Amino acid sequence: MTRRRLTAFVVPLVLAGFLLTAGGTTAQSRQPSQSPVDISPGAIRFDPTLPRLYVSYGHSDLDLEYVRKDAAESSGCSTRNREETEEAVVRPGTGHVTLAGVRYELEQFHFHTPSEHRFQGRTDPLEMHFVHRSAAGKLLVIGVPLRAGAASPVDHILAKLAPECGETVALADFDLNTLLPRDRSTLRYNGSLTTAPFTEGVQWFLMSEQTVSPATIARFRSLFGAGNARTPQPLNGRHLTVVPGT
Repeated sequence: MTRRRLTAFVVPLVLAGFLLTAGGTTAQSRQPSQSPVDISPGAIRFDPTLPRLYVSYGHSDLDLEYVRKDAAESSGCSTRNREETEEAVVRPGTGHVTLAGVRYELEQFHFHTPSEHRFQGRTDPLEMHFVHRSAAGKLLVIGVPLRAGAASPVDHILAKLAPECGETVALADFDLNTLLPRDRSTLRYNGSLTTAPFTEGVQWFLMSEQTVSPATIARFRSLFGAGNARTPQPLNGRHLTVVPGT
């Protein structure tokens, strides 16, 4: 596939999801395969022969929780740590993905502002991460950028956020499948957690964008005024591979 055709394929998947200016920093790591990354066209490959990612999401009650990293600090309830976030915990067995015959259970999804992954230095206002774990403990994360536009089911989640030092917020019978884009093509690479301890061996699958209302974006950003996204890490020779969806 020529570079021009490859770029044309990737633009709907990645470039459309990364259109705003950059921001946000967190602690760094010296390990070689860290996340997130700044995606350059030269690092992208196309391989339709790789195993497809099969998504099986159903309905689940959700527990919306605020993930704290500064509970031991006296100012913890008034200061937003850069590694803190809003997280939705799903019921066991209500969502999973399958890759090459291996099943990964969906445990939770959470949000970052601005988007942690970038395309040639450009970001979106938010990014949503779906964290899955296999029976052997391996992690697989789906990343979905969130752009300003029409309201979507994601808005319903972000309208009911948990307070930093308050009670969990319950959301009943939510259709998890509506949170992902219809196009299930992925841009995948091997990386790490984006918060301490930055553990490597995480399989990343980036999908095309979802939209949320400008009001939803403004509300989330007001909670994390300094952002809660880690800066891009060096690719160190890694490639990102485009695989068509199912």
